Formats: sequence, C-alpha cells, structure tokens
Amino acid sequence: MKVIPAIDLLDGQVVRLKKGAYDDVSEYNLDPVSQATVYRDAGFDHIHVVDLNGAREGRFVNLPIIQRIIDETGLSVQSGGGVRSFEDAKKLIGAGITKIVCGSMAVKNEPEWLSTLHHFGGEACIMGLDLKDGKIAYSGWEETVDEDAFDFLQRMIDAGLEEILCTDISRDGMLTGVNLGLYRSMKEQFSELKIIASGGVSGVADLEALQELKMHAVVVGRAYYEGKISLEEMGGRA
Repeated sequence: MKVIPAIDLLDGQVVRLKKGAYDDVSEYNLDPVSQATVYRDAGFDHIHVVDLNGAREGRFVNLPIIQRIIDETGLSVQSGGGVRSFEDAKKLIGAGITKIVCGSMAVKNEPEWLSTLHHFGGEACIMGLDLKDGKIAYSGWEETVDEDAFDFLQRMIDAGLEEILCTDISRDGMLTGVNLGLYRSMKEQFSELKIIASGGVSGVADLEALQELKMHAVVVGRAYYEGKISLEEMGGRA
C-alpha cells in the first residue's frame, strides 16, 4: 500500500479543514514548496495536493504554487479542486500534474468527465468519491446528490474508471480513525478498483488496518502535521 502525503492549499497556505468546513481551518504556517521538499527528501515520489479555493470557486486559484512544487521538487503530483470541464483537466495535465482528481465534474457534468476519462485514460484520471452521510458530495463538499454511491461508482467503472480517492467527510481532518467498514465493502464489491483511502488517519494503527485490507493507497495529512505519525512510520526515511 502506497502512502501519499497531502498538502491542502487555501489562500496559498498549507491548511487542513475539519469535515471539509471552510470555517474550521487549521493553518500550519508552512511554505508549500518547502513542505513538498521535505516529503521528497524523505523518499516520497508522489504527493496529493488540493486547491481548496479551487474546489469552492471552480477555478484554479493555487495552480502557480502547484507548478512551483512540480518544477522545484520533481515530485509526481495528483491534484484536484476546481476541475469542472475537459479543458480544465487538459490545463492541469499540461501544467505537469500527473493525475487529476475530479469529483464535482463527474457529478455535475458527467459528459465532460467521461470525455476526460476517455481522452486521458484511467491511469491519469482519479475520481473523487466524497461521501457525506453516505451521499456523494461535491462543490467543496457543500452539496450532495441522491443517486446511490455504489450504483454511481459501477457506472463509472463500466466507462473505464480505474482509480478513486474515497473520503469519508465526517472523518476528514478529525483524527478519529478511518472508516474500515466503508472500504471493506468497496473492496468486496469492486475488487479490481484501485481505492485510495482518505479521511480520519490518526496513527500507525490505521495504516496497518488499511494494509490488511490490501488498499491501493492512503492519503495522510493532519496526522503528520500534528505529530501523530512520523515520516518514517509513513514509509519515508529520516
């Protein structure tokens, strides 16, 4: 299982939100490029970067910072937040982002999302499946849809989807432990799908539990920034 360190950007700052709430922000007073360099020097080659302004506003507010991270560290970056159309996705790929993470576009503009998936392929397109009380959330997690999440996911797999980033919003940034029941159900129903777990990691025990489930990857953010888990415990080096 791959551990993917996270950098969430809001107004150019490294932050974490609790349950996706923009009015409950933890700022870490870290330079994003310097933090990305720390990850690289610890041996990580791929990181997760979220443009929180973009997720809410539907435009790439922090893309210049993400480009600096790529240019100055050489890291592979998966990124989302503000991807609303095929042209948006094309712009991010053109900026050097390895994998784009799309949630809102898949829900609100399915034809554009499917065009993006078909054009760039399943290896470059990760669908963000963000769940709030069991419902798919989008637009910065501020709206939800009624379609059953697993039914929606099956349709996307049938269309060529290979990888998802699945976040239990109720646990995101809360350090309360990952939703093992959710991920276990997904693994049972979609055995070939690459699932990246996100939300709730509180320490090494969560990583060990996800490893036992044979998850493809896990994103770690607040747990690292608040000293609950070290880079070494995440699989990096001192």
